[in-house]
Amino acid sequence: MPIVPQGGKVLVSGANGYIAMWTVKMLLERGYRVRGTVRSENKGRFLNDYFAKLGHGDAFEFAIVEDFLEDDAFDEVIKDVDAIAHMASPVHSKPSDPDEILKPAVRGTIGILKSALKNASRVRRIVVTSSTATIITPDLTAARVFSEEDWNEACPKEVKELGAKARGVSIYRASKVLAERAAWDFYKQHKSQIQWDLTVINPPFVFGPPIHDVRSPKSLNLSLLAWYQRLVSESPEEKDELSHWSCGWVDVRDTALAHVMALEKEAAGGERIMTPSGRCFWQEWINAVNSLKQIHSLHTNLLSDAPNFFMSTLFLARWTSLRKSEFLGSNSRLWRRRPRIRWRTSRGAGGRNALVNTYRPPYRT
Repeated sequence: MPIVPQGGKVLVSGANGYIAMWTVKMLLERGYRVRGTVRSENKGRFLNDYFAKLGHGDAFEFAIVEDFLEDDAFDEVIKDVDAIAHMASPVHSKPSDPDEILKPAVRGTIGILKSALKNASRVRRIVVTSSTATIITPDLTAARVFSEEDWNEACPKEVKELGAKARGVSIYRASKVLAERAAWDFYKQHKSQIQWDLTVINPPFVFGPPIHDVRSPKSLNLSLLAWYQRLVSESPEEKDELSHWSCGWVDVRDTALAHVMALEKEAAGGERIMTPSGRCFWQEWINAVNSLKQIHSLHTNLLSDAPNFFMSTLFLARWTSLRKSEFLGSNSRLWRRRPRIRWRTSRGAGGRNALVNTYRPPYRT
């Protein structure tokens, strides 16, 4: 039986975001009612208009939460919902003090959990969007496999020791670690007082088509902006770095589907679920963009294909999700893989057998 009843109401915080808007769309398509929180009336109207055109006008509503870092920000909007997908994240500037990023990240996550503790009598599941940044240790010097059992201890340590001198990317990763740890600590501390459970989704880089309001490249999320800067605008990267850089990635539609399925699968409660589709290389995206040059005017200084690229490059970090196949199923691009990259699971034969197809490659994203 799904954890959220058929036709139930789901609160999605930050509903106008890149991943969140796809999540709302999929929830509506599966028959749920959705209340999305946004920071302004204009953002809410954009969502209303978009989903009304798709025939979901009666099933979607928005609520304005101007500052979700305020105490009690979510108290009223969660009172009549059956589940929560907390996908809002603080807006980051370039702070001189790391606490300007770290503290809001923690407060934003804990705030909605506190509201659920006080006011969410119907809620049965809360799904929080996190990141593989909370799992993977950067700057590896030896090969290592990461799973949901791991935590990134290095970045919080760097920020604690170096303060404002810490690398910006380390401050960002540390904020993700601290926010997720705070969520789990809160959940464990209050487990005897609540009727809901917690699931955390940990995606890597997320690419794919945006449906949120994108009026300029500045409106893109961080991972999609990185993609745009390297492949569409004039890239600041050296050609050699572009040809040898890789990352874990997942299509935005699969990331959204993971959130939806985490709300439906009872066994996903109390779990971290890492959702990489596979490993991507800028060269793959470069090849896809080069194939479009006769149709679109794109970046003119990209590398040509490198036929021996995949065989000649060493990667130290690999991922093995112990949970996604069992809890989220196998009917999506999440569970497809490219040849020579095998995702392992220790959760039984059913999970292993789910990894049988070829995942959605970059040229189809």
